[in-house]
Amino acid sequence: MTSANPKDDGTGERGVEAVERALRILDCFDGADKSLSLAELSRRSGLYKSTILRLATSLSRFGYLRRERTGHFRLGPALWRLGALYRSQFDMEEVVRPKLDRLVEATGESASFYIREDNFRVCLYRRNSPRAIRHHLDEGARFPLDESATSKVLRSFAGASQAPGDSTVTDGFATSVGARDPDVASVSAPVFDRLDRLVAALTVSGLAGRFTSRKREDTVNLLKSCAREIARELPD
Repeated sequence: MTSANPKDDGTGERGVEAVERALRILDCFDGADKSLSLAELSRRSGLYKSTILRLATSLSRFGYLRRERTGHFRLGPALWRLGALYRSQFDMEEVVRPKLDRLVEATGESASFYIREDNFRVCLYRRNSPRAIRHHLDEGARFPLDESATSKVLRSFAGASQAPGDSTVTDGFATSVGARDPDVASVSAPVFDRLDRLVAALTVSGLAGRFTSRKREDTVNLLKSCAREIARELPD
């Protein structure tokens, strides 16, 4: 009796290809939309609708995807579990969250702690502004590295305590206005470990009309101070 080809996932696709296509489906969710139609998934992933439907069956079975009554797809609870496990591995929460609280209380705007994953920035910890009108994000949100203050820091300080000739980063911090959202302004500073290796970017962001250039400048010293405190308190 011959066994099935180990490189075939049972649907006529090679196993590695099937996994990569399934991951491409999950990567279509960027946080801007809670659910996506089959047509939108096909457009974003470049996959045929029939391929998406086939792979969605397996993703749904293991809790990574859910299909709503409308036919739209949304991320499943298994990803939340993995995200919680991922965050717990860093053992930083007790160190970082008080600094985020301090930044929000001082500025009235939102504060975030971002890490870099390949060519993406991931919001590991976040405290949103208590104001009714604010720049709101959820922990776990992932975005491509762009021209935002956070991205500038994560690119410029990759593994070094000084920015390697990046003119977009000045005196150990970066600012941006309208990089991802035209209404949002940000200021960001690097967080290093005790060996001067980049750990994360600490960022304050708010509505550009309220978080003005002057207010961003006033935030820099506190932001840097919080970044240094995190560095000192991180476990070896």
